[in-house]
Amino acid sequence: MVPWWDYLSSYQIDFTATIKTINSVNRKKMRKIRLGIVGTGGMANMHAEAFSNIKNCELAAVCDIDFARAKAFAAKYRIPAVFSDFYQFLANTDLDAVSNVTPDKFHAPISIACLKAGKHVLCEKPLATRHADALKMTVAAQQHKRINMVNFSYRNAAVIQHAAELVKKGSLGRILHVQGTYYQDWLACDAWGDWKTSPSWLWRLSTSHGSKGVLGDVGVHLLDFASFPVGSLHSVNCRLKTFPKVPHDRVGDFVLDANDSAIITVEFEGGAIGALMTTRWATGQRNSIELHLYGEEGALHIDLDRSLTQLHLYKLRRRKPGRLIAVECKPTPTIYQRFIRSIQKGSNDQPDFKRGAEIQKALDACEKSHKTGRAVALT
Repeated sequence: MVPWWDYLSSYQIDFTATIKTINSVNRKKMRKIRLGIVGTGGMANMHAEAFSNIKNCELAAVCDIDFARAKAFAAKYRIPAVFSDFYQFLANTDLDAVSNVTPDKFHAPISIACLKAGKHVLCEKPLATRHADALKMTVAAQQHKRINMVNFSYRNAAVIQHAAELVKKGSLGRILHVQGTYYQDWLACDAWGDWKTSPSWLWRLSTSHGSKGVLGDVGVHLLDFASFPVGSLHSVNCRLKTFPKVPHDRVGDFVLDANDSAIITVEFEGGAIGALMTTRWATGQRNSIELHLYGEEGALHIDLDRSLTQLHLYKLRRRKPGRLIAVECKPTPTIYQRFIRSIQKGSNDQPDFKRGAEIQKALDACEKSHKTGRAVALT
C-alpha cells in the first residue's frame, strides 16, 4: 500500500508556498481598515460608535468645516487626525475608506472625490439630492472599483431581512397590497431637543441648506424598506405638505420651506399597490416604522417600535383562515459591519450606490408628481 504522502508528492505541491499564501490571505483579512469620517453632525456619532465596535476597523481621521466641533468629536472617539479642510483630509491621511456623513447636498461631490482618491465609501442617505448626481456616484464607484454602500440603516433590522426571504420563497404568494408608515414627532414636541435652536435640526427644514424635507430624510428609508422585500417600484403619486412653524417661517439663516409630511401611493413592478406615509408631526410617535404586506396566501406585519427581531406572520391554509404567529428572526450584520467585510473580501454587499440611485429616482419622481399632480412612472 502506497503511503498517502507519496500520492501528495506526485502532485509536486509546494507546501511552503501554500502556507505563505494562506498566511498572507489571513493577514489581509485581519488587517485593520483605516477609516475616516467626514461630517460630525448627529448621525456621525452613530457611525463612530458602530465602527469603533468593529474589531478590524480603526477610526483614523475626522473632518468637519467647524474645526472646534471636529476636535471635540475626535477627542470623544479617540481619533488621532483632525481636519477642517476636506482636501487636506484626503491628501494627508492614509485611509482605506471614508464614511460620508455630511448634509445631503455634499454627498455627491465628497463621495466622488473620495472614490477618485481610491477610498471605499459608505455614504449617508439619501445618496444625492437628484438622480443625475446619484448616477454619477454609481459610475465613479464602478470606474474606480471601490466598495460603495449607502446607509439605509433599517436594513440592520433582522425583521426586514427575513421578510425579504419569505417573499422571495413565496410564503405569502403574490403580493397585492402594501402599507408602510414612518412617523416622527420632533416638530410637535421637544423629545429630541428644541429644534428651533439647533442647526443640526434646522438644516433639515431648509431647502437652501440642502434638505429634501421629510421625504428625503426619512421617506427615503420608507421607500427602501417597502421595496426591498416587495420589489422595484413602477410608479409613484405623491402629495407633500409644509406647515407653518414659526413667524415668517424663518429662524436666522434657515428658511423653513422643506416638506414636513408626505403621502405616496405606489405601484410595484410585480403589480402590487400600496400607500406609504411619513410625517414629523406624529405626536406621540418618536421614531416609529411599520410595514404590512398582504399576499394571496398570507400576510406579514412589522412594527419596529415593538421589535427589531420579531415579525408577525399570517398564513392561509387552502384558503381557510389561519392565525397570526410571532416569528423570531435570526440576527443580521449591520451595514457598518457589511461595509468593512466587503472591503476585506473585495466583494460589494448591499445596499450599494446602484440601489441608492434607484431610490433617488423614486424621490425625484415623488417631487415631480407633487408638482404636476399626476402619477410618475419610474420605468
